[in-house]
This record gives sequence, structure tokens and C-alpha cells, in this order.
Amino acid sequence: MERMASLLSIEDLRVAFSLGKKETTVLRGINLSILGNEIHGLVGESGSGKTVTSTCIIGLLPIPPAKILSGHIYFDGKDLLSLPEDQMRTYRGRKIAMIFQEPAKYLNPAFKIGEQIIEMLMLHMGMKKRSAYERVVELLRLVGLDEKVIDSYPHELSGGMKQRAMIAMAISCDPDLIIADEPTTALDVTLQVQILALLKKLKDMRKLGVLFISHDLYLVSEIADRVSVIYAGRIVESATEEELFRNPLHPYTRLLMHSIPDAKKKGSKLATIPGQVPDAAEIGNGCAFANRCPIAKEDCFNDIPSYVEYENAHTVACYYAGKIWQIL
Repeated sequence: MERMASLLSIEDLRVAFSLGKKETTVLRGINLSILGNEIHGLVGESGSGKTVTSTCIIGLLPIPPAKILSGHIYFDGKDLLSLPEDQMRTYRGRKIAMIFQEPAKYLNPAFKIGEQIIEMLMLHMGMKKRSAYERVVELLRLVGLDEKVIDSYPHELSGGMKQRAMIAMAISCDPDLIIADEPTTALDVTLQVQILALLKKLKDMRKLGVLFISHDLYLVSEIADRVSVIYAGRIVESATEEELFRNPLHPYTRLLMHSIPDAKKKGSKLATIPGQVPDAAEIGNGCAFANRCPIAKEDCFNDIPSYVEYENAHTVACYYAGKIWQIL
């Protein structure tokens, strides 16, 4: 089944980091597409390459020590990787915005919330200060904050209020794409639910494309229209949220789902995946998950499996996709 034209398309993205004379590949051929008016969840364990992928999109990858080995990131008809920094600035913040995991690190403590958003509006939208002020009041109300927050410094706000202020800043210039990198990790469960609901609301109101990055598969299932599972710098499975949870095909995806806490299993031992994500420098020639996989065979250790597309635009990179085994 063909998908609609993508808002953003990543093709065979490969990135390495250098430490002295040693070069380690951390993204090993990322392929990912995001539609407009879609929340695309990117999920995987820490160290899998989620944040490196996002920084490549927004043009904040530290070069050096990072180096893009190959690939393309197409957005608005342009390959973002080919743009010089002065042109990339016209996209960053204006067309593509980012919501960070810990807003306190990215909100300037020396300036009031209103001043920081006003500056963005004047810079990217060419608005006069009075018009920008009125716009900030609208944005704060939209994300559920009192307009008094306009005169507050970041340290005067709670964690949830800071995150809402960060979201207001992200949507201030009417971007087409928002990257939300672990936006709820530092929040309690109640605030997580509120932020997820807010992102859904904004997506529907503004027809945004959203890349929602998380290590929490359950959280992703609550918000995403489509989900891509990343492992050791490579997407191993991608499908609609409904299809992925109905019919997970990759062993890693199945084990992640089995690890989601379940109230029905109260009192029993929490399921885990044995081992850990391999160090990027130690990944061999085969599937990076082979050492942890319960059904891996010889070919899994020798060659990287290609992507195979099944029904409903469900793609997976595994020689034994869909094979059933007993999960202990």
C-alpha cells in the first residue's frame, strides 16, 4: 500500500563520530518518512540513535566530532544536508521546531518567557514587538498557560509549565514539523498525559507533522499514528501504531512489548530483554540484535537483513520476521 507524499524523508542516513584516529558509525542507514498531520513515534533504548537522528534533521549535529558519511534528508523539496548554515537557519525554528527533553536547559534563565518567544517572532516572522506580544498571549493560552507567564522567568515555573512554554515557543512560527525529543521524561504521569493530549490537539489544529522520540513504547502507543523501532542506529521495524501492536514482526519489537508493565501481572517479575544495546564500535557484520535475539541463526550474525515490506506498509528488517517463539 503506497503512502502519501512525505513531509520529511530520511534516506540511508549514516553518521560516524571520531575520537582521535578512531571512527565509530552510530547511524547505520536510517530510513524514515513523516507525513503532514501525522505523529510518527521513534522508539528505542538509550544509545540507539534517536537523538542523533533528530539533531541531523534540525542541523545541530556537532561537526566535528560527528561526520555524515552518506544519506539525504528531504524537506520542502530540499536536501537539508546539502544546505549551508545560513540557509539552514531559515528552516530551523521557522519550518522545523524542536521540543527538548529538559526545557530548563534550553530556556534562557536571564530572560522572561515572553521576551524569548517575542524574539523568535521578530526574527523569523518579521513581526513588530506589539504584534509579537499579542501573539505570545494567544500562544500561552493555546498551551494552557495564563498570560501572566509572559512576565515570568523560567525558574518561576514548574516543570510542566516550562514544557508548555517550550511547546508555545516551538509552535510560535507555525512550523510544518515539530521534533519532540523525550518531551515527557522529566514529568510525572499526570503531566505526561496532559502534554500528550496537548501535542495531539496541536497536531490536529495545525496539521503538523510530529516526530515523537521516546524510549517508552507504551507512551508512543498512546500518541503515535505510525511507529518506527530503532536499534543500534538502524530502523528495524516500521508500521502504523495499530498494525505494529496487532502484529509485531521483529523479535526486538515483540520483546519491547512484552516488557511494558501490565497491571494484570501485578506481583510477577517485570520482563526484561537480556543484555544491552551493543557499543557502536563493537557491532559486527550481521544484525546488531543477534546477540540478544532468541531466534537468531548463523546468517543473522553474518549479514545485515534487508527491509521487507508486508501488508499495510509494514516494513521489517529480519530474516525470521514473524516467527513465533515462546517468550519466557
